[in-house]
Amino acid sequence: MSDKTALITGITGQDGSYLAELLLSKGYLVHGLIRRSSTFTTQRIDHLYEDPHESDARLRLHYGDLADGSRIAALLESIQPDEVYHLAAQSHVRVSFDEPEFTGTTTGLGTTRLLEAIRMTGLPCRFYQASSSEMFGTTAPPQSESSIFHPRSPYAAAKVYAYWITRNYREAYGVHAVNGILFNHESPRRGETFVTRKIAHAAARIARGEQDALHLGNLEARRDWGYAPEYVDAMWRMLQQDEPGDYVVATGTSYSVRDFLGFCFEHAGLDWEKHIRFDERYLRPSEVPDLVGDASKAERELGWKATVHAPELARIMVDAELAAVPAPARERSLTGA
Repeated sequence: MSDKTALITGITGQDGSYLAELLLSKGYLVHGLIRRSSTFTTQRIDHLYEDPHESDARLRLHYGDLADGSRIAALLESIQPDEVYHLAAQSHVRVSFDEPEFTGTTTGLGTTRLLEAIRMTGLPCRFYQASSSEMFGTTAPPQSESSIFHPRSPYAAAKVYAYWITRNYREAYGVHAVNGILFNHESPRRGETFVTRKIAHAAARIARGEQDALHLGNLEARRDWGYAPEYVDAMWRMLQQDEPGDYVVATGTSYSVRDFLGFCFEHAGLDWEKHIRFDERYLRPSEVPDLVGDASKAERELGWKATVHAPELARIMVDAELAAVPAPARERSLTGA
């Protein structure tokens, strides 16, 4: 068991919750950064909760915001983490077109504030930056660590900035900083406005007779979809390397949104074509046609390889939705949904 301390930004998100589970299972003391809100946003990590008044609690949460560099520096000074996993961001691609400035401030400059806080405090910690396959945009697949970036959204552009500022702090200041270029990874904990969760949720509701139709945009976009719990293991493996580097994490397979629809609805015993309605509000101003990752470096240097691919992933997500307690319809009409 480890005696290390880790800080996770974005701990209440899909990846943050799985990463917290993994690190706690390895004996880490885990600190999480959460934003102050009038409502509770910790549902994904409530099962990990420990009374903070207990001196041996292994999970501790702190209020903070990526727009507040002084608060980040103060937390780092107090926590003294061995590893920092930076997962927090405005992470919805379609929403980034509606909120480009906010996306840049959080997803891009938030990374700079965190790295600068590490530099200013002089902490000898290791830093993980959650980079994204969206950075490749229209670059022809398969995409690897040496592929050219061609971002096609404010989100992707902000992630490219965060990628390069991470490399800059590694090369200029000797920070042990890595970029994990993760391709799409999903799970039952995925946010409900992301297309995979939206599809799985609708398939279950339609199968139960609680909903009749699902509105979607582009069905032809192709993605390399993996299983989030496997991907957080790759994050941890990156920070255990003696030398920092950048790694693509992916399955190496490509499926369209149409394919994922078929997997989910077939598993629920449905014909998806009878229930899908087109809505142009869900189209992006500029689309990314096909993302397929080449994760051979991760397999070679980290000993990591994906085992769950899109067909099995769809079944996992639909089964979780079918097992869940039925709730009121949650299909959103906002353009970002």
